[in-house]
Amino acid sequence: MPRIVLVEDDKSLRMARECALTHAGYEVTPASDGSSALEYARVINPDLVLLDILLPKLSGIDVAKTLRASGNTVPIIMLTALDQDSDKVAGLDAGADDYVTKPFSTPELLARIRANLRRTKSSESAHRGTIEVGPLLIDLDATRVTINGSPVRLRTKEYELLIALATRHGALCTRQWLSQEVWGEQFLPTSRTIDTHVRRLRKALKTEGWTFIQTEHGMGYRFEAKQEEQ
Repeated sequence: MPRIVLVEDDKSLRMARECALTHAGYEVTPASDGSSALEYARVINPDLVLLDILLPKLSGIDVAKTLRASGNTVPIIMLTALDQDSDKVAGLDAGADDYVTKPFSTPELLARIRANLRRTKSSESAHRGTIEVGPLLIDLDATRVTINGSPVRLRTKEYELLIALATRHGALCTRQWLSQEVWGEQFLPTSRTIDTHVRRLRKALKTEGWTFIQTEHGMGYRFEAKQEEQ
């Protein structure tokens, strides 16, 4: 049973979410402030953290930064009433993998949780040398990509971009993060350059009935295999 630390200072919201998550099959540890969240994350070693931004003692931003600084790679989903792009970017740059803007529905929250847990599973597979999503197979040891067994030809940067996205399966990847991850500090490309490479990568991965790279308008991209409706 996946373990989730739920961090929310509003008692009624915390209880309602705890009930919904428990009903969905998760083991939930509730926390009402940032300090408790850090302690539970250390002791329980959860599979995922649901983290409100506006918290007593320590903000969600500070909690995320502290977890990442300690080397903790647990998936973090920010729960926030702040809907400005700058606030979302701040959370993602602090180490969050995803965000959900209040108000949100329980089905949406559960879908985000499942996506981030799948991303973690994909990352674990990556350490074993392969990433498999739908008909797409990435063999990291052989530096080879196939779809339904047929080889996919990619340029070097397209391959590096694919790996950056695929190893964070289900998580939002901002253009800033992709810039640093794929191009590094020596050359920081423009958003247009990144978008062009994503467009080429999509074209190379094009296969009937499937899409692999989803656009989050104004934010970045999300690697998530989806079957197109017939």
